[in-house]
Amino acid sequence: MKKQKQLEVAFLGGVGEIGKNMTAIRYADDIIIVDCGSTFPSMDDTPGIDLIIPDFSFIKENIDNVKGIFITHGHEDHIGGVPYLLSECGNIPIYGSSLTLALIKHKLAEKKIDIPKLNAVKGGDVKKAGAFSVEFVNVTHSISGAFALSINYPGGALFHTGDYKIDYTPVDGESIDLARIAEIGNSGVTLMLGESTNIEKKGTTISEREVGVTLERIIETNPDKRIIIATFASNVNRVQQIINICQRVGRRVAFDGRSMVKISEIAKSLKMLSWQENTVLDIEDIKDVEPNKLCIISTGSQGEPMSALTRMANGEDKEVVIGDNDVVVISSQPIPGNEKAVYTLINNLYRCGAKVLYGSLEQLHVSGHACQDELKLMMSLVRPKYFIPVHGEFRHLKKHEELAMSMGIAKENIKLVDIGNRIAINKKSIQFIDSVEAGEVYVDGDSNVDSLVLKDRKQLSRDGVVIALLNINVENRQLTSVDILTRGIVLEEEFSEFIKSMIADIFQSSAYKNESERGGLKNGIRKKVARLILNKLKQRPMILPLLIEQIKEEKSQESDSEEI
Repeated sequence: MKKQKQLEVAFLGGVGEIGKNMTAIRYADDIIIVDCGSTFPSMDDTPGIDLIIPDFSFIKENIDNVKGIFITHGHEDHIGGVPYLLSECGNIPIYGSSLTLALIKHKLAEKKIDIPKLNAVKGGDVKKAGAFSVEFVNVTHSISGAFALSINYPGGALFHTGDYKIDYTPVDGESIDLARIAEIGNSGVTLMLGESTNIEKKGTTISEREVGVTLERIIETNPDKRIIIATFASNVNRVQQIINICQRVGRRVAFDGRSMVKISEIAKSLKMLSWQENTVLDIEDIKDVEPNKLCIISTGSQGEPMSALTRMANGEDKEVVIGDNDVVVISSQPIPGNEKAVYTLINNLYRCGAKVLYGSLEQLHVSGHACQDELKLMMSLVRPKYFIPVHGEFRHLKKHEELAMSMGIAKENIKLVDIGNRIAINKKSIQFIDSVEAGEVYVDGDSNVDSLVLKDRKQLSRDGVVIALLNINVENRQLTSVDILTRGIVLEEEFSEFIKSMIADIFQSSAYKNESERGGLKNGIRKKVARLILNKLKQRPMILPLLIEQIKEEKSQESDSEEI
């Protein structure tokens, strides 16, 4: 009997979490990938890690069937993993907006990765990829060039919303194409994947233009101050609003921060940013401008340690020294997990003498994600048979399931998925099938770090390390002394001496001859010292026994003289 062809969707990231979005969609032998993002680590859970990306095992196993990567927009949680995917899997065609592709190209060039075929698209474009026909549908978001994807395959259609909000007055004039989305819904949608980030928020998202109104008031009411505004470098529309305001009031603009400078250059080359001649100057030249005639647009709105604003707040920026003549505007909301870093930054700016304005004081940021009423509108236009909420933690996915049911979708037609889950869809059913290998890969510099190394790092950062040095005479195999070194944990001298004595007893009772017996000796020391410290101090430091084999000094000197 011939195997029935069906649509299969494998979730490699972006479900049960916010970040590292990646979905693999398969029909017959053809696979397309939607997004390939990353997420940023936290010091508590992933110490020393630079980036977290999806596990690409499923893609590597099926690389000959992959027809292309389709990117919804250019945020890091949707493109940050692309360089790592291409370095592991080779050249895969990529489809996305001109801004998205320019950002990807810059990332690939930085890592010296061969540039694949980059296919720039506009709203309304349709691209063929194996069994799939993918239409790019304009949506509004906090970055230009954002799309929903309408993916047709034999016998059905999948609609992926991407990240979106419904902004009727977008700064760049590119409105969400609600008319086309309604047409797609009328044609019949088998499965919808819908973003869930703001499902807990009622009503609708405020327009980006509202932030512009606030920024204009701040700039106009501080004519004698230097203005410093920190925002996301990718929010080109907000940067454009700041530039427009500065041009109206006669301020010049300087960009500070590596990503701010680079993205503004890219956006200018793509005609997504514009300014009058002599408006923008290099940050190195700001000393030639009166402070009250200057606005600095910088990175660092999330308190990132190496960002421009953090360097300013710490007195480490070569060009900008914060003082009481500065008004610093943080035009963002802290991403969950970044609150401590952001408020530390604000405190340090206050210490420098600046006036600081931020989200809890002013309307300085609006979300790029749809709230409940917008999610309902999208659902009513698309009217899918089956629905899977994505782009959210499990609580978000659960709430989105409830909203979908309130809109008339049967509970059995909705699936809540986790990373590694795979769903099969045909005309009559939606069901889970065998999961795929998936998860997190930790990037540290140019290397990938496994979970065991990460576990060791977390233990070291939490409880410290105890190093036991056993100095051994190799001629008679006797222990000459034991030294205890500690980092991140304090052992009282009396307790340390007791540990040394216990280690000496363990050594005397061991058969210290060959490598296998030495391994048993180390394990014995490790276990007993760990148990002793846990019972006394309630801590679990890493225990590292090191065997130092020594030859008597006089013997080695005697040998040297004989050789001479």
